[in-house]
Amino acid sequence: MTTLLFDPRQLAVESIAGERAVAAERLTAPWLRQRFADPPVWQPEAVEAPPGATAPTAASVLVPLVQREAGLTILLTLRTAHLSQHAGQVSFPGGRAEPGDGSVVETALRETEEEVGLQRRHVDVLGTLPDYLTGTGFRVTPVVALVAPPFALRADPSEVAEIFEVPLAFLMDGLHHQRLSATFPAGRRTFYAMPYERFYIWGATAGMLRNLFHFLRA
Repeated sequence: MTTLLFDPRQLAVESIAGERAVAAERLTAPWLRQRFADPPVWQPEAVEAPPGATAPTAASVLVPLVQREAGLTILLTLRTAHLSQHAGQVSFPGGRAEPGDGSVVETALRETEEEVGLQRRHVDVLGTLPDYLTGTGFRVTPVVALVAPPFALRADPSEVAEIFEVPLAFLMDGLHHQRLSATFPAGRRTFYAMPYERFYIWGATAGMLRNLFHFLRA
């Protein structure tokens, strides 16, 4: 991977996806449990591999749906600025698979505990979304889970600058999904952004959120 060489926040928004928001009754723990237990036929958005891409590295992220009194939120991290990979970007907690991991779920849980200190006893895994191929050479499996407060968090200062939450209802509304494009050494790519307050959610994280959006709307 290489450090990002441009600021996506300076790009012009080409369009807004604009689909109707996921209904409020679908953004509840019981409904989500049923959806993952009996998933519908649905179509994730296509992700084009960059030209000349080699075999991707396996990785997993946790999509933590925190059960707050006001409604579900998604827990996200802001990566530290000094990293050589995805520095300063918003991401789900997670990372590359290690030989000792027994499954994609194990990778997501281990990495989440290492990065933000979220203990597994608070995490109730619902299922997975389709793998997401990043432009930087990773095949990422999103592991969706409910997280029950109260819980303590502790950011790994070598990887995580900040931990924050975004209302799930905000992210599951097509009016908040921007489309942008940029030219990379491997060619021109289109991606999504979902700005929220002072946080700029974009790229692979926004792409995986789009797939969660389609899955819940199907």
